Amino acid sequence: MTGNIVIIVVVSQDQRLHSPMYTFLKHLSFLEIWYTSTIVPLLLATLVSQGQAISFHACIAQLYFFVFFGATECFLLAVMAYDRYLAICSPLHYSFLMRPEICTKLVAISWLTGVGTGFLPSLMISKLDFCGPNQINHFFCDLPPLMQLSCSSVYVTEMVIFILSIAVLCICFILTLVSYVFIVLSVLRIPSASGRMKTFSTCGSHLAVVTIYYGTMISMYVHPSAPLSPDINKIISVFYTVVTPLLNPVIYSLRNKDFKNALRKVMRRNCGIYGVRMKENLFIR
Repeated sequence: MTGNIVIIVVVSQDQRLHSPMYTFLKHLSFLEIWYTSTIVPLLLATLVSQGQAISFHACIAQLYFFVFFGATECFLLAVMAYDRYLAICSPLHYSFLMRPEICTKLVAISWLTGVGTGFLPSLMISKLDFCGPNQINHFFCDLPPLMQLSCSSVYVTEMVIFILSIAVLCICFILTLVSYVFIVLSVLRIPSASGRMKTFSTCGSHLAVVTIYYGTMISMYVHPSAPLSPDINKIISVFYTVVTPLLNPVIYSLRNKDFKNALRKVMRRNCGIYGVRMKENLFIR
């Protein structure tokens, strides 16, 4: 969480970072704070107390915000990949295609689509009957464990979630991959070997984190007829709720030279406050 706060502060205070790429990064960091706050506090409470009670309405609320923030992140990651594609493959048209008003619209569409995506799964889960055991074999109120707990038919709910997962996860992942394929093809035409390696290093890191995020979520939700075991579900869930939010600040900003220079300026301007705290807390999320 500290890493995301640092990104928001630095991007907001440094005029040189007021570009589309960093605008999207700031929104991603803001989103990650809320995304992890939906899951991690209950996870820590469960680990400390060896079991944590949550009301049904709070469980449905947690499910809604998890789907909402997760879907919004998928759209934002796809938008960020498209932004990098335009910057590298169409540099002459980039300023026109990524005007501030276009960036604002893309961010707004991502958030609004996420808001709408969260409603249907949450509503359908809330309409299921839960008449048996009330213990979820999971560390938060996720879709698969809640459906396994229901004593009514979940076929329609499973199919709706399956279709929604394909519409959000698979399409966003494909769009992201296509953007990176064009980026790679463009990078291969760079005459400088050092330039190619630098760009490949950055894009490779981005693609690795994106693949982990999308891959684990797709394996979790795009399998209506073959549910995974609870233990495997927990392991997979850790990747898209903890691991990728932890890696995003490091991959997207702290390996970026411009951001590191801006960070030093902000640290000097604020008497080193952010610099001291960031190094201690970046990996404790």
